[in-house]
Amino acid sequence: MSEGAIVCVYGAPPAALAEAPRGAVQVSPLVPGAEDLDGLAPGSVSRAVVAAPPGTVERRYVLARLLQALAPGAPLTVLAPKDKGGARLRKELETFGCAVSETGRQHQRICETVRPEAPSGLEAAIVAGAPRFHEPLGLWTQPGVFSWDRFDPGTRQLGAALPALSGHGADLGCGLGVLAHAVLAGGKATRLELIDVDARAIAAARRNVDDPRAVFHWADARLAPDLSGLDFVVTNPPFHDRGVEDRELGQGFIRRAHQILRPGGALWLVANRHLPYEAVLSGLFARVTARGDAAGFKIYEARR
Repeated sequence: MSEGAIVCVYGAPPAALAEAPRGAVQVSPLVPGAEDLDGLAPGSVSRAVVAAPPGTVERRYVLARLLQALAPGAPLTVLAPKDKGGARLRKELETFGCAVSETGRQHQRICETVRPEAPSGLEAAIVAGAPRFHEPLGLWTQPGVFSWDRFDPGTRQLGAALPALSGHGADLGCGLGVLAHAVLAGGKATRLELIDVDARAIAAARRNVDDPRAVFHWADARLAPDLSGLDFVVTNPPFHDRGVEDRELGQGFIRRAHQILRPGGALWLVANRHLPYEAVLSGLFARVTARGDAAGFKIYEARR
């Protein structure tokens, strides 16, 4: 982190509601290349603008970290859709000792405050949202990561359906590394690229997948890293963006898989049954085979 007072932005606040100042340092773990929120020194931030995440524990963690980093009296702007945590923003900030001014525009709640001299409750919120080893999962995890406190049933179904995949492959949207465990346990993979847009997921996966064949990338799987000629791809693609369903996300993962596979290479994909992926799969791949359909999930093997 650069020395001296800095201005921070977390996420992508709508410019018409709370424009981030020029030169603001991005600190969201969902923006590859962003600075580390946890690495902000106390008192090093002169202003912060936050598009608050929808999860309560995650949101309180972000607010507590930024209040810890802000200089006393430094302004803080926080906003979120009313139905995605915005309705609770004012109360949450007040529990930290902030005096809050609240407005509403375009279905968003916008809270303005300054960092109090002595905020309260920051440590408890930071502990609640911090990385931890989750005993029921047997994995390192953190609130905010996909399926952070439970095994996702679709991921488990795909892991159980996978054959022993051979050669060089990729896990697009690797999360905590659950699918990677299944792939590497097969014994035939020579190298596996684990890719996720969430820095917290990559940090957890590094701890969960202790295998020299695993290579980790903090990146948007639809765009990077620069890969080609892969033998296989596995994925349980996301279909929500900031809490809102976006079917283009999964379709983008399918297109990216097609780009990076060699001719004859295989994509193994699991998706919720209602998601419309069949058309893009059949339009790109030479052969698409249904490999499972149960409990609301469908599994496909697609050969390039």
